[in-house]
Amino acid sequence: MARLRAGVLISGSGTNLGALLDAAAAADYPAEIVLVVSNSGDAQGLERARAAGVPTRVIDHREFPHRAAFDEALSASLGDAGCELVCLAGFMRLLTAGFTETWRDRLINIHPSLLPSFKGLDAQARALAAGVAIAGCTVHFVRPEMDAGPIIVQGAVPVLEGDDAAALAARILEVEHRIYPLALRLMGEGRVSVAGDVVTIAENLPGDVVTIAGDRPAATETLIWPPENRG
Repeated sequence: MARLRAGVLISGSGTNLGALLDAAAAADYPAEIVLVVSNSGDAQGLERARAAGVPTRVIDHREFPHRAAFDEALSASLGDAGCELVCLAGFMRLLTAGFTETWRDRLINIHPSLLPSFKGLDAQARALAAGVAIAGCTVHFVRPEMDAGPIIVQGAVPVLEGDDAAALAARILEVEHRIYPLALRLMGEGRVSVAGDVVTIAENLPGDVVTIAGDRPAATETLIWPPENRG
């Protein structure tokens, strides 16, 4: 069975890109990264991609007269590479409605909050300011509105006493590196369907949530749904 051909859009260091590349390196992973595009030639993530043998391209938004022209160039590049799915991984540009509709239900993003709460920048700091007990991250289909769209996978972590935004962000980032490859795997296996604002994962396992604890005490357990080890 052919692997799902995914393109990744980045702007910076590309740590989530790195997690996707590591996952896709496995022979039995159902998706492959066929192109990485950045709007910045200085993005460290480009080197991650090149080291993995993945083609890269820089499309500088400053070279275009307006957002629509930039998005058209992005879309053309992804199409030329045969991309069937686009993953946003720290891509710091707002996409036009034209782009999101062209790639509707084939465009996914990861955000460091439990959406629909704390959309936009500084999500971790705002979560702390709101006094939440649980924070986390979300992989979702992209819609024209910022950080909106049907939810595919979420991972949750506890907010610990003494946390600042940096500490919470680091804990969430560890989970991001788990749930983004999980979401891409589910997409590659053809198990994700979306109707309206609701995602269905085929062959759901029973239960409400799976605990991924490792050697950590119960107070710092991580919760991920759908489970990573689904059959």
